[in-house]
Amino acid sequence: MSALFEYALLQAVPRVERGECVNVGVVLYSQERDFLAALTHVDASRLRALDADVDLAAIDAALDAVSRACRGEGPAGKTPLRQRFGWLTAPRSTVVRSGPIHLGKTDDPAAELSRLHQKLVL
Repeated sequence: MSALFEYALLQAVPRVERGECVNVGVVLYSQERDFLAALTHVDASRLRALDADVDLAAIDAALDAVSRACRGEGPAGKTPLRQRFGWLTAPRSTVVRSGPIHLGKTDDPAAELSRLHQKLVL
């Protein structure tokens, strides 16, 4: 039986003042399936096209924090999944931000996350 899910793209913004971004991940949450996970991939050449001096280490660290929160690690990882998803997708002006939240239905949230990652990030 299909379950509802929400997802958002994770976007790297090398120069926040310019607003240009590159999709670097997807975070997907399904309350019905008790599922929260993220898949990420940083394309350094695409980011360097926006800013030759992009801080790739800062982007990697931010994405690692997202992945750790999804896995239940760190302070954010101690909160309920719904709260974590809300925190991960909250608007912010940093080197990694979340895009708008989208909705869907799936039988397999992990497979849907992989599909979205392939289609929207890689």
